[in-house]
Amino acid sequence: MIEAIRAVLIRELEAFAREIELYPDDHSLWQTVPGVPNSGGNLGLHVAGNLLHFVGAVLGGTGYTRNRDLEFARRDGTRAEVVAELTQARDVVIAVLGRFPEETLNQAYPEAKANQRLSTGLMLQHLVTHLAFHLGQTGYLRRALTGDKTSSGALSSASLATLAGTVP
Repeated sequence: MIEAIRAVLIRELEAFAREIELYPDDHSLWQTVPGVPNSGGNLGLHVAGNLLHFVGAVLGGTGYTRNRDLEFARRDGTRAEVVAELTQARDVVIAVLGRFPEETLNQAYPEAKANQRLSTGLMLQHLVTHLAFHLGQTGYLRRALTGDKTSSGALSSASLATLAGTVP
């Protein structure tokens, strides 16, 4: 199961990076539409910070210190900077979950989430759905802002099979 979780996280992070690259310029990455509080740039920084903390720091002992407020407060920067954060998160997921013992999934996650104790497996599944949720938001926001319906190919089952080491 850990390899499946790892594969989906990698696929979603790579798709998120492609989604950020589809924004036509750095300025549009930080724009929103009425009723949408977070830009694609903010969401990219948020999911990267989330995984760098919950997978990297908590499970992997990387020493990463998260600044969640800045993930949402930032209002400028380049697409390359956001992609670099997503790539760093992907690399941490690859390294930490690549050496993660399967039996740990049934143990308590080392840090409470919203004052709740979860199993590590449930917490990792939460991180997968959290990432996918924000990836979808970012894609729809980009399309609303630009009118460009180009897909980032986020749900490629072929890439997932390759990452998980299975034959489609």
